[in-house]
Amino acid sequence: MKVVIHTAEDLGLALRAARKSARVRLDDLSQTVGLSKQTTTNVEQGKPGVQIGSVLRLLEEVGLRVSVDVPESAMPALERLRQAAESSRTA
Repeated sequence: MKVVIHTAEDLGLALRAARKSARVRLDDLSQTVGLSKQTTTNVEQGKPGVQIGSVLRLLEEVGLRVSVDVPESAMPALERLRQAAESSRTA
């Protein structure tokens, strides 16, 4: 089911719900993704300042996916930026 996320707290609650429904302990999740227990706690509590890469690793581990609605008018610019990023990674 898709849930609209408006705040860091919304995202943290979704992460916590997914983790608990999978019966995964917070410290086990933290260890699996290579983060401190405090960082995982901060994400679940919706605290600002956690690196987005850490958040994405936690979400992926519990099976949550993130998507954004990109306006159609921004799609050509997004494609150009993706191509430029890909070119710089392969260069």
